[in-house]
Amino acid sequence: MGIWIAILIVMFVLGSMMALKPSGIDQRLDKLRIEARRMQLNPKLVACPEWMQGRDNEMGRGMIGQYGLVLDNIKMPHTRYKAINGQWRADTSIESNKADTSTKLDIPTKVRTNTQTMTAKPMPRIDFSLDKMPLELPPTIQPFVKALITQANSVIIYWEDVDYVRPSTNPAYKSYNIEPDLLVLKTQLEKWALQVQNAQKSAS
Repeated sequence: MGIWIAILIVMFVLGSMMALKPSGIDQRLDKLRIEARRMQLNPKLVACPEWMQGRDNEMGRGMIGQYGLVLDNIKMPHTRYKAINGQWRADTSIESNKADTSTKLDIPTKVRTNTQTMTAKPMPRIDFSLDKMPLELPPTIQPFVKALITQANSVIIYWEDVDYVRPSTNPAYKSYNIEPDLLVLKTQLEKWALQVQNAQKSAS
């Protein structure tokens, strides 16, 4: 009787340990984000912004991966792009959103508190610097890309990084491809940032 009790205790402990162990997909995702962090891509899991398609292609639904690159000696306007059919397309919904805001709300440019004055965040503007430019990302990343933002000295990409490591959506996943894939992503982010900055300089 004592032996059976001991076996049951061991099985219970092992079962608890297995339940606490991260799934294979979680382990892959951790590896991807650790490598991205090492490459200074600053990965985060954020709520999907309302202006882009999220889970099940519904606007602003679910969570999404946000990878951002901070670049020295670069200054960019606040712009937004959506990934459509393998190209960047300028987010023209910005103008209608501005109109809705201006008719419904009176938002001051500065808000004064008891201790400090906070300047309101600048609204993004429609920008065509990257419009119709192909993404040119690895085939294991490109299908999952949703949007791109530039602001100040940062360029930020939104993509379903969990689909990159999920066998059902990326059967070609190999752990040794993470570094070269992310390197291409980083190189493209730098390229797009420079193009936006140069276009701004030419226009001014």
